[in-house]
Amino acid sequence: MATSKVFAGAQVVLPTGIVNGGRVIVDGSRIAGSAPADAETVDLSGHWLVPGFVDIHNHGGGGASFTSGTVEDVLKGIHTHRLHGTTTTVASTVTGDMDGLAQRAGLLSELAEQGDLAGVHFEGPFISPCRKGAHSEELLRDPDPAEVRKLIDAARGQARMVTLATELPGGIDSVRLLAEHGVIAAIGHTDATYEQTVEAIDAGATVATHLFNAMPALGHRTPGPIAALLEDDRVTVELINDGTHLHPASLELAFHHAGAARVAFITDAMDAAGFGDGRYMLGPLEVEVADGVARLVEGGSIAGSTLTLDRAFKRAVTVDRLPVEDVVAALSANPARLLGLYDTVGSLEPGKRADLVVLDSTFDLKGVMRGGEWVVDPLLG
Repeated sequence: MATSKVFAGAQVVLPTGIVNGGRVIVDGSRIAGSAPADAETVDLSGHWLVPGFVDIHNHGGGGASFTSGTVEDVLKGIHTHRLHGTTTTVASTVTGDMDGLAQRAGLLSELAEQGDLAGVHFEGPFISPCRKGAHSEELLRDPDPAEVRKLIDAARGQARMVTLATELPGGIDSVRLLAEHGVIAAIGHTDATYEQTVEAIDAGATVATHLFNAMPALGHRTPGPIAALLEDDRVTVELINDGTHLHPASLELAFHHAGAARVAFITDAMDAAGFGDGRYMLGPLEVEVADGVARLVEGGSIAGSTLTLDRAFKRAVTVDRLPVEDVVAALSANPARLLGLYDTVGSLEPGKRADLVVLDSTFDLKGVMRGGEWVVDPLLG
């Protein structure tokens, strides 16, 4: 049986643009530059073929939590998102006590070492009580560099990002520490001024955690963090494109001001993603999911999302009317570059891992391949 496949006839989104009737060759677990004579041809006419999605901010799915679940739970959550096209996942934590977070980091780092995850993102506890969102206020703390270092060390080289309110005591020093250790310093859940945000970016912060959400609104006299994060070419902005977290005009403002190369669509998903309405726990806080929207039982704050990246893709193209190639960059290439993984994933180029997503003409997901193996086989649909 041939191990090489030629996917032909689709509209293929490459780094150089869209190729109508293009071909992508998969040989084993990799994308290849040429096909052997015995390669099987798979006709994908009438479909789109795009790279697997990369999610840098995800708390779980399929009824399973990355923040508190067992190894089996975490694997279930990873698989749920793979069914929706996310072939590379960073597991995000939520605010907890330091010992618990260190222990969680150890479990998640093992899965990263095995290749199931692309690393760990610590969202909290170093965030502002003024902008805590779905984080437990009594567990919040200032970003002491020594404590930030403790979490980095607990992740055993698998820490990819830490979200901080950089205006808090120790915030700027913690940004510098993270930059020195090759960990992304992300500004989020912050009450910072414009000037404080500029200072943090100059110190090495490079990501805006779910821009607009959990930060002061853009003001004409007090522009706050949003203006600073949008205007600086060194910053990639996360956007949650579920129709709940952002008004379409806000998303358009961010996307077009930052430019397609500086946007990373994320899910910020919690365990209800791909599972359904009901009551869940997000860290120590209870969440009610109704009509797909997650809110804290106490207080009503939005508590993550139930988004999957295939839905973010379809909404971006059909509702927001963004160019397909720009959406692909926001879902694949840009986050892969942020993680330092672009030589392996994030585009359909020879030598990279064979992570593919097949979409029909209306941008509904029909197939997912990871490492040359079908997670969702379009031929069985």
